[in-house]
Amino acid sequence: MNSPWPLAITLVYVAIAMVIGLRARGGRRMNSLEEWGVAGRSMGPVTLYLLIAAGSVSAYTFMGAPGWAYSKGVAVFYVAVYLAYLALVAWYFGPKVWAFGERFGHVTQASAIADRYQSPALGALAALVMSVGSIAYAVLQTIGSAYILFVMSGGLIPIWAGVLLVLACIAVYLYVSGQRAIGRTNAFQGVLMLVVAWAVGLWAVHSATGGVSFAGVFERIQAEHGEFLTLPGAGGDMSFSFWTTSIIVSMFSFMPPVWTQWMSAASARTIRRSATWLPTYYVVILPMVVVGFIGIFSLPDLARADTVALEYAMQHLPVVLVGLLGAGTLAASMSSSEPFIHSVSLSWSKDVLQPLFKLSEARTGQLARLLIVPLMVLVIAPLAIAEPGSLVMILLVGLGFASQVLPAFIGMFFWPRASRLGVMAGIVVGFVVTVTFTTLWSHPLGIHAGFWGLMLNLPVFVAVSLVTSPTSQEVVERFFRIAAPNGLRRLGGDYGARHVTPQGSKP
Repeated sequence: MNSPWPLAITLVYVAIAMVIGLRARGGRRMNSLEEWGVAGRSMGPVTLYLLIAAGSVSAYTFMGAPGWAYSKGVAVFYVAVYLAYLALVAWYFGPKVWAFGERFGHVTQASAIADRYQSPALGALAALVMSVGSIAYAVLQTIGSAYILFVMSGGLIPIWAGVLLVLACIAVYLYVSGQRAIGRTNAFQGVLMLVVAWAVGLWAVHSATGGVSFAGVFERIQAEHGEFLTLPGAGGDMSFSFWTTSIIVSMFSFMPPVWTQWMSAASARTIRRSATWLPTYYVVILPMVVVGFIGIFSLPDLARADTVALEYAMQHLPVVLVGLLGAGTLAASMSSSEPFIHSVSLSWSKDVLQPLFKLSEARTGQLARLLIVPLMVLVIAPLAIAEPGSLVMILLVGLGFASQVLPAFIGMFFWPRASRLGVMAGIVVGFVVTVTFTTLWSHPLGIHAGFWGLMLNLPVFVAVSLVTSPTSQEVVERFFRIAAPNGLRRLGGDYGARHVTPQGSKP
């Protein structure tokens, strides 16, 4: 394709995103953690709805998911299960997390963990472990962004240059406007993605079948390539055990940016309203998955599965729609990489460097903004330029590490007896097992490495918690008045019987 329009449309999108991100600051001072980190807890339901939706719908919507449909078939629908679960999690846990932040002053997920267990060391450990998953996610999105620029420019913008260009744009408006930039740009990107996905999907279906019904695509797949409609898929590499454990690992990963998004809301009710609407947005992924299935019989010899949507668009769709697909894919990538880069910088500053060097709140706020530059230059850019593995597999590996912090959340919402040492022991054991079963012995017995980590992590967490000292009664009651307002007795057994708090009491 020699038309300049796809690249021009994509670059116009970048320019608009830059303007929106820079203007989001609105004259506010951004050196405080409260303002740069959680936007002064001011976001309304519509902005929060698009912030959460666009943040959770990333490059895999336009590249990874069609790529999995093309190479593995119905295994791709793990995404649908995962996204439905995210809406439920936001509805139930989001208001509680918001109340933690509003009453106790938390600005990060790890600071809430440090407070619950009265341990800055545990907060730092959780921040570092969760950052492995967050960085993997940001790398995935950056690779997707760079590839879009490479394709839209006809190869004139190489991958390394695309990585640097996208990260530079994000760095500028993220430094200037922080979480407010993420909220405003995600709102714009979310609308763009929804429109582009359905326009491209319906046009592709029409060009492939002559109609606009998805049924025609699947009827042809069933007749000609029925192996794509069952597990383990056409490649025979997606077993039921790996598919199932991948979903479980994804469901147990409370990613830090999601926590930050909840704390940015204007109220607990705002989160619940936004979460109720979330399923209406997640239909964005369906038309792009169908494009992947179309590629099975239209592009049988594709070298790289992740490119199926773009390749099909360039061969069969008008140039304007190709440009919009480039802009939509870039929007999906950037809308997800922004919050992950922001949360890693915020958490490293607040939960690792501040307690380590005894920094003031003001100095920590300045550091959080500055830290995004070395994080991008020294960590994310080199990894993205190296392009390790397929996009979805990078995501699954990252979630495997992130899920190892699960014991900290069990102790925060469900089990008052959870102790600091129990959580630490569980995280360390789970992390070591996940590293081993990711690098040295990949996914033994076809079970996800992160699931192996959890199977050893959780028993260690429970056993060590039962033989070590719990957190002080005052702190546990403070958290469980929000997490379990019906009282500690039902949740904590003997522990609760000794420390039960009347329903509706105030901290």
